Amino acid sequence: MRLNDEEKAMLAGEAGSPRRWAIAHQLAVGHFFDAEDLVPVSQAHIMGDTESLGEAGIAFLEGLAAAPRDQRRVRIPTITDPRGLDFSSYARLKQTDAMAALEKRTSDALEAIGVLMTNTCINYQTVFPPVLGEHLAMGDTGVVIYSNSVMGARSNFEGGPSAVAAALTGRTPRYGYHLDSGRRGTKRIVVRDRPRDWSEWGALGGIVGSIAGSYWEVPVLEGIDGAPTSDELKHFGAALASFGSVALFHMEGVTPECRKAHEVFDGPPPVPAIVTRADLDAFRARYAAPGEKVDVVVFAAPQLSLFELEEIAALVGGRRVHRDTALLIATSPENKAAADRMGLTARIEASGALLLSGVCFYQSYAREIAEANGWKRLMSNSAKLVNIIGGYGYLPSLGTTEQCIDAAVAGRM
Repeated sequence: MRLNDEEKAMLAGEAGSPRRWAIAHQLAVGHFFDAEDLVPVSQAHIMGDTESLGEAGIAFLEGLAAAPRDQRRVRIPTITDPRGLDFSSYARLKQTDAMAALEKRTSDALEAIGVLMTNTCINYQTVFPPVLGEHLAMGDTGVVIYSNSVMGARSNFEGGPSAVAAALTGRTPRYGYHLDSGRRGTKRIVVRDRPRDWSEWGALGGIVGSIAGSYWEVPVLEGIDGAPTSDELKHFGAALASFGSVALFHMEGVTPECRKAHEVFDGPPPVPAIVTRADLDAFRARYAAPGEKVDVVVFAAPQLSLFELEEIAALVGGRRVHRDTALLIATSPENKAAADRMGLTARIEASGALLLSGVCFYQSYAREIAEANGWKRLMSNSAKLVNIIGGYGYLPSLGTTEQCIDAAVAGRM
């Protein structure tokens, strides 16, 4: 890989041991992916929940934080994905003080190296939206696919150490979705029936992700009449990344790099896969469990926008969550503060629901809290969460927002 003089100096240790580790790590990643050089990035986004980090990961961050200040501070704006617990609410979920202690150590270490504790997977809706052509080093898969596709920015999926390395060097290996060649369409999808709610946009993402099936595939969608909303694209992209490991999609007439579908293919467009209303219904049916008792209803993965919170507040107004069911909603700290100010939090929590700040359910020791609370059947409007949460021992069901609220109130599907 080609290095400029500044990068060579970092590798030689002239900028301190944290940056020497960081660029050596990036060289290893770059060699693996045949990167020719490093590309400057303007933002980094770190997935660092303590369930994933463990004691070893936290100790590693604390080692970076112990370096002299001028050597350990990040060089570019660096933000964080959701944390493992909400300090104001963790006891109600039967999370432990030991979990909270790990979170505190992690936050202290990240803050010491200059990371902004945004604790969100919807930074593109709340904190610092990417722009067309901007090179990034983003960790959360939903953040990457939204940034790449909807905003036209450029990022690969960055593992936790790689995102930290990018924060310290201000660079990342130039491969994959940083290259024009990596952003060309490879699959063609024609959508016959437009999804009608957030759960169906997630279902479409799950279907297209299953068709794509690879990080290196770039699906190109045709047939979406009129621009979807930010929340619709958020649910679609998050599920697409979850079911297919996809990091970029194009949507004809909607996403900035795809005015016409044929323009994003090298050569003639391939024969399309067709997605119909029957496909959306069949996807939803895979997760149906009519009449089943519901232990917990979760709105998360991705965190909720203010518009989503407003809809939930309207749906729960004057109703009570069933005594044997928990209703959990996760949003960003910025949206939580706004919801508090606007009265949405009070309206939601009057029903017995819990509005959590800065967390995401599957990153919050989901298996442990299931065991502690006796939860098994989970319902959500997020196809991404439904896809992931079975791995934590839950029986997942997918429904519309209204169906989820009705189930939380009734205690059954």
